[in-house]
Amino acid sequence: MTAPLPLPVTRSLQRLGMGVSLARRRRHLSQQELAERIGTSAITVRRMEAGHPGTGLQYFVKALHVFGELDKLNQLLDSSQDSIGLTLMDEKLPQRIRKSKSNSETGAF
Repeated sequence: MTAPLPLPVTRSLQRLGMGVSLARRRRHLSQQELAERIGTSAITVRRMEAGHPGTGLQYFVKALHVFGELDKLNQLLDSSQDSIGLTLMDEKLPQRIRKSKSNSETGAF
């Protein structure tokens, strides 16, 4: 038995599904046409649009590709924009940096 999804996760899945539905309809695609383009069944597209948590991520990614929106997924976890991760890294920076002694054998500093 799996634990129930947190409410914010459920809402995000439903919002994502609504976005897929809206994007599909704006492009005048039926659920069957989208299903054919992403290599699945119309039932899977209906589940996607309903925000069903068991829908494979690859179908959402393929749909984004069909809609020409794949770049938005690539920006999702852009590490240069990860303010929490950058803050945690900054907290671990050393207070001082000392020059290492030069190594006479290699000539390195």
